[in-house]
Amino acid sequence: MHRKEVLPNGLTILTEEMPTLRSVSLGVWLKQGSRHETEEENGISHFIEHLLFKGTQRRTAADIARTIDSIGGQCDAFTSKEYTCFYARVLDDHLPLALDLLSDIVLHPKFDSEQIEKERKVIFEEIKMVEDSPDEVVYDLFTETFWKGHPLGRPIQGTIESVAALTPEVLMRFFQEAYDPANVVIAAAGHLDQMRFAELAREAFGSMRASGNVRRVSPPDSHAGFATREKRDLEQLHLCLGVGAYPQAHEHRYAGYVMNTLLGGTMSSRLFQRIREERGLAYTVFSSVSSFADTGYLMVYAATRPEGGQEVLDQICNELRRLKEIPIEPGELAAARDHLKGSMMLSLESSSSRMSNLARQDIYFNQQFSLDEVIAGVDRVTSADVQALARGLLVSNDCAVAVLGNISNLSLSPDRIQF
Repeated sequence: MHRKEVLPNGLTILTEEMPTLRSVSLGVWLKQGSRHETEEENGISHFIEHLLFKGTQRRTAADIARTIDSIGGQCDAFTSKEYTCFYARVLDDHLPLALDLLSDIVLHPKFDSEQIEKERKVIFEEIKMVEDSPDEVVYDLFTETFWKGHPLGRPIQGTIESVAALTPEVLMRFFQEAYDPANVVIAAAGHLDQMRFAELAREAFGSMRASGNVRRVSPPDSHAGFATREKRDLEQLHLCLGVGAYPQAHEHRYAGYVMNTLLGGTMSSRLFQRIREERGLAYTVFSSVSSFADTGYLMVYAATRPEGGQEVLDQICNELRRLKEIPIEPGELAAARDHLKGSMMLSLESSSSRMSNLARQDIYFNQQFSLDEVIAGVDRVTSADVQALARGLLVSNDCAVAVLGNISNLSLSPDRIQF
């Protein structure tokens, strides 16, 4: 059973009881991420997420770590393009302490200047670590190309230059504006008393004041084209090919999920079977759909030996073309739908996944869909739906391609990338 309450200050409280568990997961979700930053602020949301664990008015960074460790719980945070989340998973007896800890972190950070400089160095190392991960570099190269000039195309962690320029005053001002109660969702799922949790949340967050500076965003324009980064010392060539897709709440989202599953979402998918199993061209190849509030994309990623890059691109184009031209067989469609339904059901068996599901559904849909409703949506998808979607989205002229590695054997041109 779900319960929702909106406080007078605009903050939302969401709960779901899971009486068969002993755990409770709770999260403080800020409906703001890296896409809400200016170019000069790139990386500031992620920087602040780090800083909130570095001490509050009541707790040092060591106190925060000891508090959660002493009860055998888990506590962490992450920043995405559209939201930031601080979360904890604890035994039900420790829920009040976990809520007190998260509210202290979010409401009363110290922003100590010495800690800011220490954490700035940590983030520099994180950015360098990404540079050492070719799959992450090529992904950033793809989004930067596809959404050129838009905040969605910038890296969540920022750049060395942008993070270096963030002063304590800029960090504090951004925090005070962003952490507005109208931007905040408190979600909890597991073995809990919903009314008691809501009471505790009201006590912790009810006095949170509005800043009056909630930021608005504009949808990006997608850009076709090619982006390459030569890195001859890499053993593999890393490829991303993508086209635009639907936003999170689009009516055809279920057809998009099924199409992605067929294309490259599983080990039995077309891309995996054709490129890895039949031809041995890649160890890693998959497709994924990323959806946001007002846009999205379908992307294919593959890593292959440099001399195999052209053949991999050709095979990707062949599979995209097949989706548009050849109706899907009933058995293949049924298998894709069954995989989706099974993975959805399995993914919601933990308190942490239920908590995240509560928050994301409220953020993107402003309502909660039951698992039965989601399964029914998947079951309604037909072969004709998938083919119509493929014909509408899979357009060669709208495609962006990013490549990282030794590109000497690759021929990148619009004439060659056709589907």
